[in-house]
Amino acid sequence: MTTYSQVLNLLPAKGYGKELNIQRAGASFDDSETIYKPEQLKIVKVYRFEGESDPSDMAVIYLIHSDSDEKGFLLNAYGTYSDEDNPYYDEFIKGVPVDEIEGFEI
Repeated sequence: MTTYSQVLNLLPAKGYGKELNIQRAGASFDDSETIYKPEQLKIVKVYRFEGESDPSDMAVIYLIHSDSDEKGFLLNAYGTYSDEDNPYYDEFIKGVPVDEIEGFEI
């Protein structure tokens, strides 16, 4: 079984080392000034982690591509520990289309 920390450690070597940060105006990747709207991004892979013995281990990692070829990830807990401190998260992520890359593995 692969943990989410193991996946996060592998992401930079695959070109997905920048985290997507969601704000009121939109979202941007680490070290980027470009602000994206949901329709300018797409989710290309989803990794879900179930915490069998500890609900705080429930997490999801989205691998994301922008329409300007930036790549990165978004990590969030789900369930009881979802990203409650960001009021823009739910609406934003629901607007990002999913177009998974077949056969893509970390």
